[in-house]
Amino acid sequence: MKKTKDSQRFSFPDDEKKLPWLPLLLDAYEVIDKGIVDALKEHEKKQKAKLACQKGCDVCCRAQNDIPIYPLEMVGIYWYAIEKIGQLLRETLKKQLLSHTKGPQCPFLIEHACAVHPVRPAACRQFNVFNKPCAEGEDPYYTRRQDVLTPKRKYRDRAFFIMLPFYGITDDAARSSAIKSGQLDSQAKPMRICSWRHLAQRMDDFDTNQK
Repeated sequence: MKKTKDSQRFSFPDDEKKLPWLPLLLDAYEVIDKGIVDALKEHEKKQKAKLACQKGCDVCCRAQNDIPIYPLEMVGIYWYAIEKIGQLLRETLKKQLLSHTKGPQCPFLIEHACAVHPVRPAACRQFNVFNKPCAEGEDPYYTRRQDVLTPKRKYRDRAFFIMLPFYGITDDAARSSAIKSGQLDSQAKPMRICSWRHLAQRMDDFDTNQK
């Protein structure tokens, strides 16, 4: 795994050759990340606000009820967890996935960090808070909306445009129409209601086959 030079994009060259959906996901996330940088700079300049999010801050990973995940993002998380996570995190993650109950606590949070950080969902990437860190259990989107970053829609739309061939929509005009109609939004579901036991089982199967 590496980041492409002068870019936010993570690169997995060998895997991208084998998995046609993977470049779509990584290219889309690069656009999302660029949009976040753009929006952060604009917000900080206009509001003279300082970003509160920092390494080790994980309240949003434990308190968010509304993080959506799309099918392509789910495929990306499955792939990364099964094939890319090393042994130091692997057993801990499998235990958390097996014991996860449907609720806001993210099963991929290990020691205050995201175990699938390179392929975390777009909604996680876009959630940024200003001025002060979140209080324990706080969802600042509802308690202080003015401190939550509003991502730029044009970057989200561009990212979805890149992703749409995964869903069988390849024609440019059809892709543009799908974005305008919000067609992809119907594919998302909240992460908190997902059952992650199947992923743990797939990780176990992969580990057994590697022996």
